[in-house]
Amino acid sequence: MEKVTWKRLCAWLLGFSSLALLLFLLLSSCFETTSPVRRILTGIRGRELRSSSSPRIRHVTHRHHKAVIMDNGLVEITFSNPGGDVIGIKYNGINNLLEIHNKRNNRGYWDIEWGEGTQSNTANNYNRLQGTKFEIIKADDNIIEISFTKKWNDSSDDQFPVNVDKRYIMLRDYPGFYTYGILDHPKEAPAAQISVVRAVFKLQGNKFHYMAISDDRQRTMPSARDRTKGKKLAYPEAVLLTNPSNPELKGEVDDKYQYSSDHKDIRVHGWISSNPTVGFWIITPSHEFLTTGPMKQELTSHVGPTSLSVFLSCHYVGRDLMVKLEKGEQWKKVFGPIPIFLNSVSSNHHSARSILWENAKQQAQEEVTKWPYNFVHSKDFPTSQQRGAVSGQLFIYDRYFGFRYMNKSNFGAKSAYVGLAAPGEAGSWQWENKGYQFWVQADSNGKFSIKDIRPGKYNLYAWVPGVVGDYVYDKTITVEPGIKIELDNLIYKPPRSGPIIWEIGIPDRTAAEFYVPDPLSNVTNRLFTNKPHHKFRQYGLWDRYTDLYPKEDLIYTVGVSDYRRDWFFAHVNRKSENGTYQQTTWQVKFQLENVMPGNYTLQLALASASTTALQVRFNERDSYRPVFATHLLGRDNSIARHGIHGSYWFYSINVPDSRLRSGQNTLYLTQSRSLGPFGGLLYDYLRLEAPAQTE
Repeated sequence: MEKVTWKRLCAWLLGFSSLALLLFLLLSSCFETTSPVRRILTGIRGRELRSSSSPRIRHVTHRHHKAVIMDNGLVEITFSNPGGDVIGIKYNGINNLLEIHNKRNNRGYWDIEWGEGTQSNTANNYNRLQGTKFEIIKADDNIIEISFTKKWNDSSDDQFPVNVDKRYIMLRDYPGFYTYGILDHPKEAPAAQISVVRAVFKLQGNKFHYMAISDDRQRTMPSARDRTKGKKLAYPEAVLLTNPSNPELKGEVDDKYQYSSDHKDIRVHGWISSNPTVGFWIITPSHEFLTTGPMKQELTSHVGPTSLSVFLSCHYVGRDLMVKLEKGEQWKKVFGPIPIFLNSVSSNHHSARSILWENAKQQAQEEVTKWPYNFVHSKDFPTSQQRGAVSGQLFIYDRYFGFRYMNKSNFGAKSAYVGLAAPGEAGSWQWENKGYQFWVQADSNGKFSIKDIRPGKYNLYAWVPGVVGDYVYDKTITVEPGIKIELDNLIYKPPRSGPIIWEIGIPDRTAAEFYVPDPLSNVTNRLFTNKPHHKFRQYGLWDRYTDLYPKEDLIYTVGVSDYRRDWFFAHVNRKSENGTYQQTTWQVKFQLENVMPGNYTLQLALASASTTALQVRFNERDSYRPVFATHLLGRDNSIARHGIHGSYWFYSINVPDSRLRSGQNTLYLTQSRSLGPFGGLLYDYLRLEAPAQTE
């Protein structure tokens, strides 16, 4: 009797358990609100987490090479010791994501370009920032942070006069790692100048073929060997693919500068492998450690396959951006931390690449919300509690229109870029390279809030899309830990002398609104075909000016011409039949019913300048003395590097009434240096104003 009862009890318990499980599954399916993509990734991350563990570290020696390995069960990172290069990344069944055919010090590394002294604008020395000492900074069940350091005056052959501290962090349950670097120039160190600071990762070429920079810049890429076999074009970075391993790429142009992005748009980029499908992503969680503000353009990922985090360079600005460190000058800066994030999905999934990209973007946003990280163990990286905040509201006042856009919804400086940088003149943040910058975009009413600012002294700067010039707050702001500063209402009075007679373009610091021609069919990157807002990235557009204007230069007639189709995006030189280049003069024709007494004003904004000089004349093209002329201007090389803007230049030019006449007038703009195909300028905006009126 007892045996029968026990059997019935077991059967009853088994049935009840089965019913409960079925009910749970039914309820789970009924109330599931997660999207299919999220559901897939949750499953993948779940499988990863079940195999994760506390991060651990060990020392190994292989073929007389010492190494340090960090492992958290998801990813295993191998570093040279004491150099501190990343020589191996093991993840998701791939023994090494990095290029195994490269030497150990040519896989994942930090590097710089620098020069001795500060007198010349040259940085001919290259340095891989090799450490000479290894140290464990922190190690417990949740985190490992390690350091590879080198003193500037140690006994090594390296003469770079800056102390180097390379850091790497591994967290529990995180599929990837973090890296940051601290450069420290002591007072007693010799003078030096630095032009480049980067973190570089070179991935396996036989696995990673698909690159993703943004939602609309993703593609299967050529290999490094394809470039080697290709035809070099006007400069080494640009190559015509003549016999690529992927025949679909034949006849295309590859150039790493076609994949540059503005700082404000650099958040995540990287590569995706096939079989298994794995994503390798560099995330930029903050822009505070980058130089020159939100509009600076920089390299991202390119053929190699290579992914970069460029903290400092002269790209799209010129050698004026080199960090010059004098003897006796104390300078220290923390670059990063940046996350290296890895993800994976089944190779059989029909949208595997899209899933990994969307997951990488989501992770990037999570990293932004966690900034500044609370797990960094360096006294040089302040926590959120050790930082301050500044908020306020910016208004625009124009004496001829009162407060711009009088309706309440647009009363403030709509979408203004507002930032804190080292004290200086208006617009000086464009060339500021030693400190930290903190930028936000204001709301539709001009309200802004800048959080998590490192303690220090700053000026507050701003520029407003649709408005010329630069704003700077006239007081120095001292940021202190834990202090929130609420500024009074700020008023920006943009340059204005009188009523508008005519204007050309949109004041947005780019030449994007002007006419960008189609490239020649034999030098096209098909990624940018049928993408008008990326057309400027095509190769060889500088010579398309000669195709469109073979004999006579551009003539723009106010009231008749349309800048979207009649104003070439770049004022460049014309290529002659013998292959040399000639200076060019553009004309703007306009009518004045009557010439008013007093000075007129030409408001002239340039979006880029590359070894050029501009001369401005009215009605006398051949007059010896122009109304206005620049000296040699700019070295940002934006024309050659497929940039739609570089550094911003603004001029308010007085035009005496004696230079104008009633009826037909002509403005002559002469690009007066004919230094090859890449010298020239990009206009942002032109506006002619009548003489000032009495209030």
